[in-house]
Amino acid sequence: MPGVSARGLSHEARRQLAVNLTRVVTLYRSILDAYIIEFFTDNLWGTLPCSWQEALDGLNPPQLATLLLGMPGEGEVARYRSVWPLTLLALKSTAYALAFTRTPGFQTPSEFLENPSQSSRLTAPFRKHVRPKKQHEIRRLGELVKKLSDLTGCTQVVDVGSGQGHLSRFMSLGLGLMVKSIEGDQRLVERAQRLDQELLQALQKEEKRNPQVVHTGPRHRPHHVVRWVDPTALCEELLLPLENSPQSEARLLLTGLHACGDLSVALLRHFCRPEVAALASVGCCYMKLSDPGGYPLSQWVAGLPGRELPYRLREGACHALEEYAERLQKAGPGLRTHCYRAALETVIRRARPELRRPGVQGIPRVHELKIEEYVQRGLQRVGLDPHLPLNLAALRAHQAQENRVVAFFSLALLLAPLVETLILLDRLLYLQEQALPFS
Repeated sequence: MPGVSARGLSHEARRQLAVNLTRVVTLYRSILDAYIIEFFTDNLWGTLPCSWQEALDGLNPPQLATLLLGMPGEGEVARYRSVWPLTLLALKSTAYALAFTRTPGFQTPSEFLENPSQSSRLTAPFRKHVRPKKQHEIRRLGELVKKLSDLTGCTQVVDVGSGQGHLSRFMSLGLGLMVKSIEGDQRLVERAQRLDQELLQALQKEEKRNPQVVHTGPRHRPHHVVRWVDPTALCEELLLPLENSPQSEARLLLTGLHACGDLSVALLRHFCRPEVAALASVGCCYMKLSDPGGYPLSQWVAGLPGRELPYRLREGACHALEEYAERLQKAGPGLRTHCYRAALETVIRRARPELRRPGVQGIPRVHELKIEEYVQRGLQRVGLDPHLPLNLAALRAHQAQENRVVAFFSLALLLAPLVETLILLDRLLYLQEQALPFS
């Protein structure tokens, strides 16, 4: 999708972008703040301008993917059935123009073409106990950290929130870096240490079987530390170099894969310290950011009207617009899940008005169920009588609005990258306010 590159913007342009983002988010907050499971209970379709309803009503999922979300389309799919209102076209153009450039690739990575469960770019010992997605992630992030090490001359890495240590093992035993792994959960650290030993033994066996394959680089076992990193305070352990390290190697590289919520913020704060040479962080779970503390970080964004991002907005920013657009293009029956769940919510509210938006454990094979079957199973999931009398005519009427539910959800996803951009831009402005020369 088109967008704006943060790298090419001046400091003033970044500030102005933050201003524009808060204005747009404020203008369309009602869409962003809506819960799709309340589509029927709160009449979300009725909250849209009538002209938007007319333009979107009747569009099938592939048309929504192309005309609204900007995915490639051909023939009838790519044609507007009617003249869209200027306000809806302006929303679409604004969403494209103000979001940071996104270059997703949902095609299967080449490393999984031969075997979808095994990366061809990781040797067998590093793939064990690691799911394909994680194999791809640790390889990509580990290789990036290695490049940063080569550029900065730093060989010491601190992996924060290291979990079971998959990334740490790849960087240390695979790429020859000295790695300190910091994790707050004692049980995960103990498992990581067992997996370290298992991997070392597997590598030794591999070298015996293939003596012609000689491991030439240093092989450092990760150094694990049990420590909870407080996002509001500096962690001295995080900033300490590894034991027996020459003073010339004292500066550190920080990394974190899936640095959840405030952990990403903690990494940024430590990145501003002179002991740290570089940071490679993959953040996630924006909804777990604390406010204040995790967002906003920068003084500039903190001073803007409309900068508030409540839980629902931050949770929506975690969704991948492109992934959903691909689902729309395929028009699979799984798209009806939101409609079914919204219909279930109407039954729950009638039975227990005080019970709102309860979590419903996953109901398998939703696309094969009739709507009343889904509702009965859903009622059981939330502790209500699955044999409650149902208004089948009302449920059928809800099901007939499936495309409207999908259209509203698509509108929210169109806007979600703007929220993510504001969060990331706030972090960038924070680094600039710390007078870091490369921000």
